[in-house]
Amino acid sequence: MLKIGVLGVGHLGKIHLKCINLASESYELIGFYDPDNRSAKQAEEQSGARRWEELDALLDAVDVVDIVTPTTTHFEVASRAIRRGKHIFIEKPLTHTIEEAEGLLQLSREYGVKVQVGHVERFNPALLALGDIQLNPMFIEAHRLALFNPRGTDVSVILDLMIHDLDIILSLVPSEVSHISASGVPVVSDTADICNARIEFENGCVANLTASRISLKQMRKLRLFQQDAYISLDFLDKQAQVVRLFDTDAPNLPDDNLMELETSRGKKYLQMALPQIEPVNAIKMELETFAEAVRNNTRPVVNIEDGYRALKLAYQIMEEIERRNGALKK
Repeated sequence: MLKIGVLGVGHLGKIHLKCINLASESYELIGFYDPDNRSAKQAEEQSGARRWEELDALLDAVDVVDIVTPTTTHFEVASRAIRRGKHIFIEKPLTHTIEEAEGLLQLSREYGVKVQVGHVERFNPALLALGDIQLNPMFIEAHRLALFNPRGTDVSVILDLMIHDLDIILSLVPSEVSHISASGVPVVSDTADICNARIEFENGCVANLTASRISLKQMRKLRLFQQDAYISLDFLDKQAQVVRLFDTDAPNLPDDNLMELETSRGKKYLQMALPQIEPVNAIKMELETFAEAVRNNTRPVVNIEDGYRALKLAYQIMEEIERRNGALKK
């Protein structure tokens, strides 16, 4: 069993403490560190975990560090842990800047530690329900809309919300980004609160993403279009829908829910399926998979390279918005 310590027990950090206690077969919770006395007291009362007054003392007592501190502190605390040879689970986004992300990437390789980034939507039941379905999307549409919440407005909506979809899209498209166009508007904060980005890949795939934190309704949907298939995922309601087109003589033709369809390429079979959704605790699951990666010396599901790529793409989108808005002011 791995000994783990949590750094940062704000709103999300307290959830991590709870999930670590639930994952008792994977971790022994040694305690947490947070300089904020109010948050620390609440965490002690709610979780029963020990509060450590000295960060370095906690780092020396554990095998794994779960970093749930503000993004601006990620590099400092993660680098201290890595230099002590500790494996790192770190909440998204990986770091505050690209330069910091590159620094952590280099440190993790130098010290040979595992790093998993908390892109929790990879563990959403809707996405997991796709199982072994072959995914090769050529057009992707994502909408991630949220009601206004002052918490999180210290960063752009791209880093706050859209980065979830950026990570998923990068994991689905086996190709490099070739072109980015984007527009965004600050409405209630100093950074973009609503954004639309179009991402083109070298293999021809195009992704169109919209993120807003000033919506009157909540939405977290992703739609994938590929040859002979359409897939719709609802991350909020945990639902998935798969529509596929089959040749009449296809060797893997399903035996249910088939509808004949006349097309320009002849008769086809159309099948609509609703994959079975298995409820999971996504944060608990991502922490457990990280424990498996550490014990078995395997690649974490969302490793540090994945976190770096998502962060880099997010900054490219933000730079494009700044360029566009600057040009409009001239």
